[in-house]
Amino acid sequence: MSQTSELIFAPELDQPIRYIERTRNYYLGLGYDNPYVWAHFIDVPFTPLAKPLNQSVLALITTAVPYDADKGPQGPGAPYNAAAKFYQPYLKRVIDEVDLRIAHVGVDRKNANMEDSNCWFPLAAAKRALSSGRIQALSPHFYGLPTNRSQRHTLEIDAPIILEMLKVDKVDVAVLIPNCPICHQKPELISALPRGSRYTHSSHGCC
Repeated sequence: MSQTSELIFAPELDQPIRYIERTRNYYLGLGYDNPYVWAHFIDVPFTPLAKPLNQSVLALITTAVPYDADKGPQGPGAPYNAAAKFYQPYLKRVIDEVDLRIAHVGVDRKNANMEDSNCWFPLAAAKRALSSGRIQALSPHFYGLPTNRSQRHTLEIDAPIILEMLKVDKVDVAVLIPNCPICHQKPELISALPRGSRYTHSSHGCC
C-alpha cells in the first residue's frame, strides 16, 4: 500500500472488477470483428409506483432456469453448462415446488454461493414481504427471461412476451433478477418496455 500524508490508500489493483471491459476484450479474443456492445440508455426508463407498494402485486423475473436432469450437471460446483440454457420465456406457478439452477450462466464459481438458491431467486423473501404486509399480493407466477445475447431478440420478442404474461397476471411491480454480467443487461432491456406500460421495474443482482 502507498501512503500520502496520513491517508493510507488501497493497492492500485484493489478496485471493482471491470467486467464490461473484460467482456469486450473476451469477445475480441474469440476472433469477433467488433467488441460486445452493451445496452446503455441516456434516459433511465424508470416508472414511479402508480400506487403504494402495500397495494401492489409483485412479480419476479429471473434468468435462472428450472432444473432438467437431462441437461447435464447443474448442481452446486457444476462447471459452466451451456446445454442448460433456455431460449423461450417461461412462467411457473409460485405455489409449485421451485428448483431453479444457474449452471448456464457465467458466475464466479470459486467464490459465489452455488448452494443457497435464495442468492439467485428471492421467492422466500417475496413471500415474507407478503406475510408482513409490505406488498398486497404475489403474482401467481414467476417468469423466466432467456439469457440470449441478442439485444434485438430480447427487445422485439422476449420482452413483449414477458409483458403480456405480466398483464394477464395483473402485475403492478416487477423485480428483475439477473445472475451474471451478461444477464445484467437483460433487466435494462426489459425496463425499456413502452412508457405506456404500468409497471415499475427494479433489479436485483445475485449474491
